[in-house]
Amino acid sequence: MMRKTKYFWGAFAGRGSKWEKVAGEDARMLPKATHEEKKQQEAKKRGKLKTMAGKLLKAVAGGKEAVEEKAGGVEMAGHLLKMATCRKGAEGGVPAEEAICGFIEQGKFLEACDHIYNLEHSGNDKMGKSESLYKLLAERMWTVVGEAISGSGRTFLEPLQSVGESLKWEKQKEAEWLGSSQETGPVSTWSPNFWRKELEEQLIQYMTAQIPLLSSSANANETALKQHLSQLETSFFPSLEHGSGVFEEAGLLSTYAYCCHASLSSHLAMLTDSSHLSFSQCLLVYEWGLKMYKSGSETCLRSRQSPQNSLSFGVQCLLWIVLKTEEKLLAVAKKEVGKALKEAFDIGKPPCADGAVIQILTEKTESAWHVSESLSEKVEAVCLEECLSFLESYENEVRNFLQHDGCPEICSGLWILENCCILRAVWCKLTYICSASTSQDVKVNGFLDRMEDEITEHFLQTVASKVKETLKEHFKKCESSFDHILKSLKQSFLVFGKKKTDTYEALVKAVNTIIIAEYVQALLTTSRKLSSVQRRRIVSKMEEDHRMLQDVFKECLGPAADHLKDPIRAILELIQASDSEGMKIALLPILKEFPDLRKEHLSAVLDIKVSLNREDRAALLAAFHDNCRESKPEVNLLFADIEIKPGKHGLCGCLCC
Repeated sequence: MMRKTKYFWGAFAGRGSKWEKVAGEDARMLPKATHEEKKQQEAKKRGKLKTMAGKLLKAVAGGKEAVEEKAGGVEMAGHLLKMATCRKGAEGGVPAEEAICGFIEQGKFLEACDHIYNLEHSGNDKMGKSESLYKLLAERMWTVVGEAISGSGRTFLEPLQSVGESLKWEKQKEAEWLGSSQETGPVSTWSPNFWRKELEEQLIQYMTAQIPLLSSSANANETALKQHLSQLETSFFPSLEHGSGVFEEAGLLSTYAYCCHASLSSHLAMLTDSSHLSFSQCLLVYEWGLKMYKSGSETCLRSRQSPQNSLSFGVQCLLWIVLKTEEKLLAVAKKEVGKALKEAFDIGKPPCADGAVIQILTEKTESAWHVSESLSEKVEAVCLEECLSFLESYENEVRNFLQHDGCPEICSGLWILENCCILRAVWCKLTYICSASTSQDVKVNGFLDRMEDEITEHFLQTVASKVKETLKEHFKKCESSFDHILKSLKQSFLVFGKKKTDTYEALVKAVNTIIIAEYVQALLTTSRKLSSVQRRRIVSKMEEDHRMLQDVFKECLGPAADHLKDPIRAILELIQASDSEGMKIALLPILKEFPDLRKEHLSAVLDIKVSLNREDRAALLAAFHDNCRESKPEVNLLFADIEIKPGKHGLCGCLCC
């Protein structure tokens, strides 16, 4: 129990001259030593008086009239002390302020509440002492609460019970006030109205101070986090459990439990709100909270007055913590999956393996499955939704890349197309592993179909543009970058081919068609502008280019390359024939394989053979006229789009051009 003090208010409120006279006579009758002790006791009482008066002044200065009264604080202190030493007490009763301070000092807070309330409504509280006394009372109550929770325990049971009774008293007075016809304005500013909130703040502060520390550097350390959670379970909870008994007896267990929940929830929120928290670390916190909830290890968090077969306040709190941690866990999973997908499918970088992407999307689901099947399903759903979100953003990113980069490198376009193929393969595997809905499957395939169509078209246009630009001067100069383009395509195609995608062979064949068409166009257009010396070198250049093309596409397509049309070989066989009869024989399979060949095309080819005389030229053109036939519209045509301007021989219609 708290130490009781008697008559300490006498020095504050004053006993009158009679009391002072008796005290003086007693002092003269005492021995010197006793007289000295008496003086020391009076000095101690006067010191306590000054402390109490200081607290009163501090409380007054901090109240709603602080602005007006703070400047006169020193004057008021003197006035209060003068009142305390000069009051006569003619009626012989104990002053109200003395009685109130006595109750506060003795821990009889409920009695103090009643007396302050009476003083407040007596009409004699012109100086507003009641408000200051309320604040002094609250300060002493929170001191008792702090001492009780710090380990003093049952020593402060009675004053702690009085704290609980005082809070009930405040509620009762507030209800009476609101139930009366009086205005409700004053009750909102009434000092006791804030006691419960102040008590909760004090308790949360005390409890938070007992939580074991976790250094910021340990946030990235799963082992340290495990140890910290273990400390919460083995030291923090038991300490709260130990202190809950006295608060239960004091009638404050519900408030105590609420503050336990608040401090624990705040701490766990602090752990999971870290921007550096990983999915695995957040999963540790979730698993720990779920363990506490399932095992019923509520310790002091369980309200012992709660009926059986119903969720106690502590269990509800733990469930709330688990749900909040689950929200954070799913958010972290979504964030990490999105970040991993962006890194894996970064435009302008070589694609990653589909196995790595599958691991990104499934490792979190598998980790969550070891904790809870329902959690695993939620993580899976979040990962699938994030995959859809990524595909939508990736489609926009690809479009922007194609629009703003104009004609990027050939390999960049192929990388994007390869990414689309990988994403399709990944999604196909995910539909077997995860529970993807039909609507999700439709959305994903829609994204991928659109992206593949757009990037394929753009890729083929890029190849055509690069090849066309390179072949402009290819037949005029000894060196050109045509071979570099072929080597780059070969390297990219071989990497792409390892993915075994359905679009690979069709894409390579389409590129082959573009290169052959651009090559023949450049050959027939350029040959008429060259000198006889330059035209003689064309044949050897064609032979070299043909070998390179054969090597590239045979390596990329394998046996399927044998079925590709080869107009370069056909032209070489025609112009390398030894005489006109041999050239006529070589012309027939060309007309059969390329029915869209026109006379101006053949004339340009014949220009390459410098040694061909006018008569043989006319004979070959006549043979063409006799054997040519109209091409069918459905056949893949090569020469149909190749325009040739009339050469030096002209197109006179005499079959000699």
